Amino acid sequence: MALLWFVTALWAFSFSLIGVYLAGQVDPWFSAASRTVLAALVFLPILKWRTVKVSLAGKLMAIGAVQIGAMYGFYYHSFLYLSVPEVLLFTVMTPIYITLFNDIVSRRFHASFLTSAALATVGAITIRYTSLSEDFWVGALLVQGANLCFAIGQVCYKRLSNRYTFTHHQAFGYFFIGASLVLSVAFLLLGNHTALPSSPLQWGVIVYLGLIASGLGYFAWNVGTTRVSVGELAVMNNLLIPAGILVNVLIWNRQADLVQLAVGSSIMMAALFFSQRKVS
Repeated sequence: MALLWFVTALWAFSFSLIGVYLAGQVDPWFSAASRTVLAALVFLPILKWRTVKVSLAGKLMAIGAVQIGAMYGFYYHSFLYLSVPEVLLFTVMTPIYITLFNDIVSRRFHASFLTSAALATVGAITIRYTSLSEDFWVGALLVQGANLCFAIGQVCYKRLSNRYTFTHHQAFGYFFIGASLVLSVAFLLLGNHTALPSSPLQWGVIVYLGLIASGLGYFAWNVGTTRVSVGELAVMNNLLIPAGILVNVLIWNRQADLVQLAVGSSIMMAALFFSQRKVS
């Protein structure tokens, strides 16, 4: 659980960094592809090419291609239609997708996991409900695509770790290779090759997002998924919302309803407490 709390704090900055410095200024495909390529470079030197089974490597690449490859494609483009608060609002369904997908692949229904996810979703909506822009339907669908990809990837990685015995940091490079292949091809075919970072600040944001938020963040998050129940994992996905709002308020001086934040956070903490009483 400690790893998930650590990454939650780390990722709280990502929403605002993308929304303030990259969205509408840098091509989304380039932003996403550069992020995963930089993350891959972190793990390539420690990747055990010869000792990781081909079947495991293929599965890790497929998970990476979905969890952050396809997810980033949806996620970065959603900022073209939604504000940062709206993107945060529409991420509230991720816990539901996690629990439902886990139930589908395990072929049994976990009422406690779904209850935890539902409580977390109610808490997140309480925090982040706001007026919506005219383009919100397109943006909402894009975020739901991102949510589904992220949820599927988390559940698959958790289940993969139960089937294979492997040292995570020595194999995780394949995860980023899969994501990088998807996004690099997408940038070459679909990207605006003239809308590249134009300032040292934008390059700095991309380097931070690639090396730290993605490289360190996704590794720690996915390892963390293997150490908690599905219910706990579902709840932790929505704790990013109050964390993201706190960053907006404290660093970018954005206004927020502190009462809503307190009430919604309390509901999500109750969901986390409930989920910790269950066994995955």
